[in-house]
Amino acid sequence: MGETLSRPGAALSLWHEQAVASGDPLTPRPGLPGDTTADVCIVGAGYTGLWTAYSLLRLDPGLRVVVVEQEIAGFGASGRNGGWCSALFPAGTSSLTRRHGAPAALVMRAAMRAAVDDVGTVAAEEGIDCDWVKGGTVTLARTPAQLVRARAEAAHAGSDDVTFLGPAEATALVGASGVLGATVTRDCARIQPALLARGLARAVERRGGCIVEGTTALSVGSRRVVTDRGTVAAGVTVRATEAWSSSFAPRSVAPVYSLIVATRPLPASFWDRAGLAGGQTFTDHRHLIVYGQRTADDRLVFGGRGAPYHWRSRVRPGFDRDERVFAGLREAVRELFPAVRATDFTHAWGGPLGIPRDWHAGVGLRDGSGWAGGYVGDGVATSQLAGRTLAALILGRGDPITELPWVNHRSRRWEPEPLRWLLMNAGLRLMTMADTEERLTGRPSLAAAALSRALGG
Repeated sequence: MGETLSRPGAALSLWHEQAVASGDPLTPRPGLPGDTTADVCIVGAGYTGLWTAYSLLRLDPGLRVVVVEQEIAGFGASGRNGGWCSALFPAGTSSLTRRHGAPAALVMRAAMRAAVDDVGTVAAEEGIDCDWVKGGTVTLARTPAQLVRARAEAAHAGSDDVTFLGPAEATALVGASGVLGATVTRDCARIQPALLARGLARAVERRGGCIVEGTTALSVGSRRVVTDRGTVAAGVTVRATEAWSSSFAPRSVAPVYSLIVATRPLPASFWDRAGLAGGQTFTDHRHLIVYGQRTADDRLVFGGRGAPYHWRSRVRPGFDRDERVFAGLREAVRELFPAVRATDFTHAWGGPLGIPRDWHAGVGLRDGSGWAGGYVGDGVATSQLAGRTLAALILGRGDPITELPWVNHRSRRWEPEPLRWLLMNAGLRLMTMADTEERLTGRPSLAAAALSRALGG
């Protein structure tokens, strides 16, 4: 099923390399020894699966919780992402309001903001040194069309903490080229994602959870998980496989790749101008998503979309690398920060994330089967909320989070091939064209607005 750990764990990303340097050899845990039973069996030892196990054991230490992982904990997006622990939810506030009403949207937004802080609180309590620093996010405006979006976002922020900054204030935070303004929110923390995932796995084990690695789930059914090493019979099963969910029925998400480049540690002279001194993450108001951070050891990490969607939702190790996309990301970094040299780049990696058809994450429990996912790349804090929610649902606790509007949400299925392939890749191409159009015309792209409506945004 999908991708396998055919190369040393440290080669997965800069983050995994740093985990090894910190003393974690990434040695796989023993696999499932054969047929067994559990109160709860969770498939996937990424953030969603680990937060679910952790939350269950924190509420009921006597539970028998088994986490089944094909590779190692933190192998997928949980260990390779751009290091944003943000309050971003795939469906924005206006979309949530249309679907669920204004009160529900406000409660969901508040829960997401709280989840950012909850990740930091648990990391501190469990001694997980993952470089968690809540510096917020600076979203730059570098074209007139982006400036229009920035002003509109701040004007319609409602309960969200969004502030508009002029060019001087924005450049003081992120010393990029051509800054016309920015929006700023406090609702994001910078993290080292692999250290968070690996530390969370150890916290689950300290609380009595069992993580089996190198064990492939062949099917995930109600109260039973069949693997290549035996069957786990459980009172409840949880599918926490995100992009790899495309391997199981129902196939609720489409896997899309996001790629990242990173520099060597850059000197103080660079950071004196580039800023990001407070742990801020950064992006800009372009249509094709990009994201960056200054790491704890003064590297610049920058990622973005642009890799193609692969036919029939395939997930393969070779798709983690796309030299054309890597070159584009490096060019984008150097356009933002001209002082960065081509020789400063030392790492490049990628991996798949899960996109639901309606851009709306979901979590739920029905007939002994739980699920969570569809984070569209914003899963660090969302998965923490998902894990807490699943634990409350499984244990029947009357927690208000079980009433949030994403609970038991089911996204409609993606179109069959070849329509899915055409839609996904046309969308990527159109977003790139929309950014080019805006740079040339200075006006917001009509094509981008139409595509957003077509995709349910």
